[in-house]
Amino acid sequence: MMSNKPGRELVLEVARVTEAAAIAAGRWAGSGDKNGADGAAVTAMRRQLETVTMDGVVIIGEGEKDEAPMLYNGERVGSGEGPAVDVAVDPIDGTTLLSLGRQNSVAVMTIAESGSMFDPGPCVYMEKMAVGPSAAGSIDISRPVAENIRSVASALGKELGDVVAVILDRDRHAEIIEEVRGTGAKVRLIPDGDVAGALSTAVDYVPGDILIGIGGTPEGVIAAGALKCLGGELHAPRPYMHVYISRQRDEVRIAQSRICEHPAAWHPLEPAIRRYRLRSFPYGLIYAVENGEVVVLAVAH
Repeated sequence: MMSNKPGRELVLEVARVTEAAAIAAGRWAGSGDKNGADGAAVTAMRRQLETVTMDGVVIIGEGEKDEAPMLYNGERVGSGEGPAVDVAVDPIDGTTLLSLGRQNSVAVMTIAESGSMFDPGPCVYMEKMAVGPSAAGSIDISRPVAENIRSVASALGKELGDVVAVILDRDRHAEIIEEVRGTGAKVRLIPDGDVAGALSTAVDYVPGDILIGIGGTPEGVIAAGALKCLGGELHAPRPYMHVYISRQRDEVRIAQSRICEHPAAWHPLEPAIRRYRLRSFPYGLIYAVENGEVVVLAVAH
């Protein structure tokens, strides 16, 4: 009798799915075309998924159905037979890295028993903190960063000066970086690809003892699944999603006030169009001034 739970055979089939995506994307390494690379990986992953013996539903994919031709949220994948599973995919985490010919872009996929995977809905970013198996149980994202750094150092038996925190290189992380360095610990800034950053905490050949900061929600769910398999853990409390949205809304309001006070002070994109970058979030307000009034054209990533 076939088991209704994911087993070893399914794991091997899923590995072939990510392998197919990686091979297809690898041909685009250094091309400068991240969209072309992503499209190739998505197509390869979707085709290989059709051969996998499972009844899967994409919980986290390339976007909503009207935004993504394949691997969209809610799409059914697999052969339709075998265990029912939830699926999270990222055909390339680190498309920019790949297009520039740099390291640490990965094709990733996580599966879980049907109904068990966290569905973030419209939240595309989350606060996260991750460690490998040797430091599992030592972190609490509700505690101050410095306290977590000391706790990880104790769990690993390291001096504070030997602890390495992996953080995405973003302006919004300036305070976190300062807190980490204030303990005496080191910081390894990564340009993109926080799935690989999270996994670096669970291996010995890449420097990284703890991942901290705000990054993509899909990447967070996928990294959490991978770390669970390796004995590590990732913290990203759900209530923070609502706090994050509230903070973002407040910062947009502040941005609007500053733009109205000094409409010509911000970065010009075209003669009549300017951009104001939010300080703590990866978005900018694109606006124009028409007949003395500020018109917000878009809030863009």
